[in-house]
Amino acid sequence: MNTTQLLTDPDQLPDNKLFEGILSKQLLHTYLQIENIVSALGLNAEWRYYHDGKAWLCKITNKKKTIAWLSLWNDCIKTSFYFTEKTREGVMLLDINNDIKTSFAQAKTIGKLIPLILIIEQPNQADDFKKIAEYKMTLK
Repeated sequence: MNTTQLLTDPDQLPDNKLFEGILSKQLLHTYLQIENIVSALGLNAEWRYYHDGKAWLCKITNKKKTIAWLSLWNDCIKTSFYFTEKTREGVMLLDINNDIKTSFAQAKTIGKLIPLILIIEQPNQADDFKKIAEYKMTLK
């Protein structure tokens, strides 16, 4: 199946009503679960249209610190976290799916940052998102 990024119209503001129309039931449920985690952790989520990527991204922050980026796709939700060499080890110690750790261990650095990209397709995968976000929040 081809993965297609959603929310590419700059004039279409992302909100739950729109998501109900464009996401599968399972993906909508998963998104709402992530939204609940973001809220429970006291994080802010702000949708912005980025012209370079020609799509809306949700920036998840804790005060001024970016915790993660979230984008919606036709068959999944992608969240991106960025870590440094110094904080990489902490990610490897988290109680998260081993496939995530494997791809993170093999991730190519972007400048000084190492991307950890979570592809979330089902509600039960939101747990890994929560654990990584909690870890990211503890970092300076």
